[in-house]
Amino acid sequence: MIKLFIVILYTRFIYVPSPHTSERLCNALVECLLDWNIDTKLSTITLDNCSTNDCMIEKIKNKLQLGTLIKEGAFLHMRCCAHILNLIVKDGLGVVKDGVEKIRDSVAYWIATPKRLEKFQETAKQLRIPCTKKLSLDCPTRWNSTYKMLDVAISYKDVFSRLKQRETQYSCFPSDSQWEFAKEVCKRLAIFNDITEMISGTKYPTANIYFPQICEIKMALSEWVNSPNEVIQNMAEKMLQKFDSYWSVIHVIMGVATVLDPRYKMELLEFYFESIYPIDFFSQVNRIRNLCYDLVSEYQAKKHQDSTSSFESQDVVSDGKSKLCDYDRYIERKKRARTSTMKTELDHYLEEEVLPRSSDFDILMWWKLNELKYPTLQAIARDVLAIPISTVASESAFSIGGQILTPHRSRLHYTTLEALMCSKSWLWNSENAGKILNAYVILYELLIFLKLITCYLLFYNYYL
Repeated sequence: MIKLFIVILYTRFIYVPSPHTSERLCNALVECLLDWNIDTKLSTITLDNCSTNDCMIEKIKNKLQLGTLIKEGAFLHMRCCAHILNLIVKDGLGVVKDGVEKIRDSVAYWIATPKRLEKFQETAKQLRIPCTKKLSLDCPTRWNSTYKMLDVAISYKDVFSRLKQRETQYSCFPSDSQWEFAKEVCKRLAIFNDITEMISGTKYPTANIYFPQICEIKMALSEWVNSPNEVIQNMAEKMLQKFDSYWSVIHVIMGVATVLDPRYKMELLEFYFESIYPIDFFSQVNRIRNLCYDLVSEYQAKKHQDSTSSFESQDVVSDGKSKLCDYDRYIERKKRARTSTMKTELDHYLEEEVLPRSSDFDILMWWKLNELKYPTLQAIARDVLAIPISTVASESAFSIGGQILTPHRSRLHYTTLEALMCSKSWLWNSENAGKILNAYVILYELLIFLKLITCYLLFYNYYL
């Protein structure tokens, strides 16, 4: 039986019985949101790209209060950009797979046995080439493994050449043209690898760095299409076709995140869009600009609604009627009429000069310090910059599943699995390393003891 576990906020593992239909996944996810009372505090839900998730999002909207979502749920579905990049690169690698086949065969030959690998390392030492990187084959489902395989193999090119002279059975040595082609492919894959690592971070907000990176990919693909190498050109065309199918128009909510970065604002959009959209440059820029103004109006309206509700709750008299509420509405109407001809927060923010770019800039701290100056924009930045643009962080929880679900513990209940995963994360993030280890050992021994007690009770009930 196939089991599916949903990871939410990195701390929740839920067993979902098959079949994994959109309706069943929707119910499981909404149940978690309601349990944690965060159903009215959502910005987006980040998911991989598949038809089931598309249907699930529509069903989730029917179960949530759309008025509490950004633009009534228009941006609820955030597609995992790491998954999209994976699909783009896989399409490109399908074109060049024959060009790197000899390098793949060479790597497979020299890691086939420990004796061959030892001979490879000895030759590297003889040539005084630092053997710090390990040869490894690529995995068909992970495009970056192909990049890493090529990157390591290229650094050992001279080792492969020397072994060709000494090993008669080594018959799959790549030619010079194949090595050069591999370098060209590796150089282009490096861009995707660097961007994937950047947007997969968990210790810093990634929403504001997403937009310029994607624009860089778009411009790079457009340049590679004109490559003199026909194979590289075909690869770029395949990748560009897949790119346009997902990003024919850049995700506008991520454009807003870029505007909310005081180092970029509208200037970065104008800089990139002038090259990416030479025909409808102004319309694309204005689309994101108008969305920023709409969000400011929406957040101000919600703030006014909340303040009005608080006034009404405070000014309730004994007969159930609220006093001075009409006066509050009158003052609010005058304020809106007065400010309709005045500059908004967004106008003042955009008129200020952009900050100089620096690698140690803390965008969250900047907005915290400017909360009094831009209260509405700060509220928008708090929601938009927190949007996770990839599911890499949550999916990494399954990568360590083998350390928890060993063959001897494969029947653990999912609640026990959740306790193990969460407690390990909490304990290792503590400041005192010594107390961490002791607490984890105690917890582990306690779980083993409980397991023994359970086995004893099962044995006792079975035979007696």
